[in-house]
Amino acid sequence: MKQIAIIITSVLMSINLIGQSPVGIWKTIDDISGDAKSHIEIYEENGKLYGKVVKLLMSDPSTLCTECKDDLKDQPVLGMVLMKNLVPKKNYWEKGTIMDPETGKSYKCKIYMESPDKLKVRGYIGIEALGRNQYWHRV
Repeated sequence: MKQIAIIITSVLMSINLIGQSPVGIWKTIDDISGDAKSHIEIYEENGKLYGKVVKLLMSDPSTLCTECKDDLKDQPVLGMVLMKNLVPKKNYWEKGTIMDPETGKSYKCKIYMESPDKLKVRGYIGIEALGRNQYWHRV
């Protein structure tokens, strides 16, 4: 009986997350220190999700992206669109890219709602197994 209750709870939680949207402001966490690093606003445009830096918590607001490539080189990190072109698929968003302004490197990206206030962001090169997760928290 206890197993049935656990299964029902899991199914209901999954159904609830399907309707959840990652649109909003999310706090990123530094992988090394564990400190809050920035706020990223995820927004929808033409059916795709994008994410831009709206607040820097560990850096000067005038910080420039010195490691970025092309037209982003030496541009302010504040206001920069780091996450681009994510499209919905079932209960996650995929086929987008995310850029790390500290290294200037871009990665393929998928995002998943872990809970209404927790977002799993997966960046990877080539195949998803060659990547890592970050967890962002809704502000």
